[in-house]
Amino acid sequence: MRVSRLYVDLPLVSNEQVELDEDGGHYVRTVLRLKKDDAIILFNGRGGEYACVLAEVSRKTVRIKVNAWSGRSIESPLSITLGLGISRGDRMDWSVQKAVELGVNQLVPIITERCVVQLKGEKKLQRLQHWQKIVQHAAEQSGRTVLPEMTEIATLQNWVSDQHGLKMFLDPYADLSMAQLHPDGMEITLLTGPEGGFADQERSIAKAAGFTPVRLGNRILRTETAAIAAIAAAQMLWGDFALEGRDTDDG
Repeated sequence: MRVSRLYVDLPLVSNEQVELDEDGGHYVRTVLRLKKDDAIILFNGRGGEYACVLAEVSRKTVRIKVNAWSGRSIESPLSITLGLGISRGDRMDWSVQKAVELGVNQLVPIITERCVVQLKGEKKLQRLQHWQKIVQHAAEQSGRTVLPEMTEIATLQNWVSDQHGLKMFLDPYADLSMAQLHPDGMEITLLTGPEGGFADQERSIAKAAGFTPVRLGNRILRTETAAIAAIAAAQMLWGDFALEGRDTDDG
């Protein structure tokens, strides 16, 4: 029987107990329907995880006894930063969720010229918190013990100038494919556009900042498909999707 996993933003110490906040308690009690003495795994996103047991489950309190620590890690050797052009509703949610499952280390929501989503004030904060929750739940589901970073929303022009590793942006009209490139130091930065793609000026800005345009085959992909396909391709070429025994230094 699979044991449920839960992310908690708390210090975790073996042989001590932690009390969940209201949201965490509701999730354990109502969604997972766990009872006293049931097993659960806790992780705080800083590496490793803890085998735990529910010590108390009531309408007001959920307390968990923290037991043995495990240093288990399933992180890819490839470090991936994803600059994700903001798309509408479920498309953005889906992209964030699948990016975490596929091993992205940092996600940055990017405002672009053709972005159709207007995020200001309280709405901007709410969307960022919403995406952070998706990151947490995707890490729980996929077994990750290091929580990917969801950064503040950035503009494309400000963001591209401060990136590292092999820098690529997705362009269906590019001449190069990802297989023709190779990262130095196992670090890449991917930039993907919103619905409608990048404007010409944005392509120029990205190129000036050292980003190489790359295409994914001969078909034009939807924004949410392109982002996930690019991450999967990168993991196959250089990360932990590589075929067993393949020397990733060969490119």
